Amino acid sequence: MPDYDVLCIGNAIVDIIAQCDEEFLETNGIIKGAMNLIDTQRAELLYSRMGPAIEASGGSAGNTAAGVASFGGRAAFFGKVSNDALGEIYAHDIHAQGVAFDTIPLKGEPPTARSMIFVTPDGERSMNTYLGACVELGPEDVEADKASGAKVTYFEGYLWDPPRAKEAIRQTAKLAHAAGREVSMTLSDSFCVDRYRDEFLELMRSGTVDIVFANSHEIKSLYQTSSFDEALAQIRKDCRIAAVTRSEKGSVIVRGDETVVIKATAIKELVDTTGAGDLYAAGFLHGYTQGRDLQTIKATAIKELVDTTGAGDLYAAGFLHGYTQGRDLQTCGDLGSLAAGLVIQQIGPRPRQNLRREAEQAGLL
Repeated sequence: MPDYDVLCIGNAIVDIIAQCDEEFLETNGIIKGAMNLIDTQRAELLYSRMGPAIEASGGSAGNTAAGVASFGGRAAFFGKVSNDALGEIYAHDIHAQGVAFDTIPLKGEPPTARSMIFVTPDGERSMNTYLGACVELGPEDVEADKASGAKVTYFEGYLWDPPRAKEAIRQTAKLAHAAGREVSMTLSDSFCVDRYRDEFLELMRSGTVDIVFANSHEIKSLYQTSSFDEALAQIRKDCRIAAVTRSEKGSVIVRGDETVVIKATAIKELVDTTGAGDLYAAGFLHGYTQGRDLQTIKATAIKELVDTTGAGDLYAAGFLHGYTQGRDLQTCGDLGSLAAGLVIQQIGPRPRQNLRREAEQAGLL
C-alpha cells in the first residue's frame, strides 16, 4: 500500500496569467477581483484577447499538493484533465513537482479546465474560470490504495459543485476513515458556503471531515452571523480542528477548548495572494499526522493578505506539511506562514523556491 502524507482532491485547472490595465477589464466586461465561471465560448474569446501570458498548473487542492511535495512530503492528487495540450501541461507540471497524479484523462470533450487570471497594476487578480473536464471527476477515479494510504485527505469546497465529485469525495473519506486516516477540507469561498451550507455542516458534524480550513468571511457565512467570535465558537463545536485565517490580523486555530491566536507580520512585497491557503494546508497536515502537540503559533508576516483572493489557501498548505510530519502546531503554523509569505511575493500560485530548503534555513525543519 502506498504511504502518502497528503492526498488532495480538487479541480485540475491550468492557470493562464496575464497583466492588463483597468481599461481592459472594462472593455471585456470583467468584474475586478471576482472569480467568474464562464462557458467555452467566453473562454475562447478572452483567451484570444489576452496579452503575453504565463501558463502553469493550478487549482486550489493541486497547489496544496505541490506545496507538500516542495517541503519534501509525499503528496498525491485526484483531479480530471482531458487528453489535450493543456491536460499534458497540467500532468507534466504536477509530476515535475513530485506529486503522484494517476487519474486517467478524458478522451475528447470537454477540454481541460483553465482559469484566465488578469492582473492589474495594483496586484488585484480577476479570474475567469472554465471548468471543462473538472466536472467529470467521479467515483471511478478514486484510487483505493491512495485513499487508504494517505495520512490526511484534503479536498476543496469548490469541488462540491459537480454531483459525481461529491460521490468520489465521500467514497474516499470512507476508505480513509476505515484505514484510521483523517479527512480535511477548505470551505473555498463565501459563495461556495452559501450554496452548500447545510451539506458542509453535515460533513463536519457527522465526522466525515475532521479538519476545516476557512477564512473569517467563510465561517461567518457558514453560521450566518456577522460576529467572528460567535462563528468561531460554533465551528469549535462542529469539527475537531479549525484553522481560520483573518487577512492582516493573522489567524486563529481552535481544537476543543484550546485556542491559538496567530499574529501577522509584514512581508517585503505583496505580489500575488493566489493560493496561499493551499500551501498553509499542506504544511498543517504534514505536521499534524505525525502527532505533535498544540502550542502557540507565531505567524510569518502576511501584510494585506486578502483571503477572498485565495491567499488563505496557500497559507493552509504550509500548515498541512508540518501536521503530517508530527510537528507541534507552533511549527505547523510557522511552516504555513513561511510558505504563504513566499508565494505571495511572486506571480503564480505555486512556490518557485524549494520550501524544504527555505524551512531548513529558517530553522523549522
